[in-house]
Amino acid sequence: MAKQNIINEAKDYINITLGLLLYTFAFTVFLLPYEIVTGGIAGIGAIIFYVTDFPVQYTFFIINAILIVAALKILGWKFLMKTIYATFALTFFLEIAQDIVVMPDGNFYKLLGEGNDFMSLSIGCMMTGTALAIVFLNNGSTGGTDIIAASVNKYHNISLGKVLILVDICIVGSSLFVDTFGPLELRLQKVAFGFCTIFIECLMLDYVMNTQRQSVQFLIFSSKYQEIANAIAKSTDHTLTVLDGHGWYTGKEMKVLCLIAKKNESVRIFRLIKLLDPNAFVSQSSVIGVYGEGFDAIKVKVKKEEKQ
Repeated sequence: MAKQNIINEAKDYINITLGLLLYTFAFTVFLLPYEIVTGGIAGIGAIIFYVTDFPVQYTFFIINAILIVAALKILGWKFLMKTIYATFALTFFLEIAQDIVVMPDGNFYKLLGEGNDFMSLSIGCMMTGTALAIVFLNNGSTGGTDIIAASVNKYHNISLGKVLILVDICIVGSSLFVDTFGPLELRLQKVAFGFCTIFIECLMLDYVMNTQRQSVQFLIFSSKYQEIANAIAKSTDHTLTVLDGHGWYTGKEMKVLCLIAKKNESVRIFRLIKLLDPNAFVSQSSVIGVYGEGFDAIKVKVKKEEKQ
């Protein structure tokens, strides 16, 4: 068990690192060169950089350090250890990446050329949204507003994307007061582009996370239900429920296995069933939500009068 836990933790850190690399690439190649204001701490860092030339990674690190200390009691060490790792790693990646994309004259290299701000915004935010989802799905966080979103999501059934939207609207809206961006019409354009970044990034974040978290229910009708149940339990660490069934046509008593699993485990489960009983009858259906041990926690508050 200890060995498996170490392997799972290692996988989390590897996947978090890959997500951070994707985020760094998208931010420095598609967003920063076009002076696109995004949400999150990276957005705050970008605004400060456009105004003062203070490096984005240092703003990112300072604000994250403050938020990590504040959220320690709420989220716990296990979650925050990965956040601390992600904060240091992303700070390092951003510093290296910015040195690569800066040309000898001091300007950023624009991969898509001049005048393609919105196209660069769309590509960049699709990638950053996917990167954030990868980090979250592996029990990590890039810090900043992610910490705020994770804190709210822990106690309330509000998606991470919705929380990030509310926080990011405030950050993007602040660019309206930055004189460095030019006259009012240009600042309004920056705000409009910023709202597009919020929408695209959060849409991708929720889409990727909901796709990976989607659960399914299996009803398995087989005379070899014991062998199938043992194989599934050992292979997936899921428990099953055995239901009593009665065939209307045959008039025979039979057992039915009921199983809730992640959608991405479906192929493995079908393979086990087919291996043990190719003639088994299997029903698979999508479920809207699954709450309990091994799945999502129930995040509704019980009122005092209801407890009484």
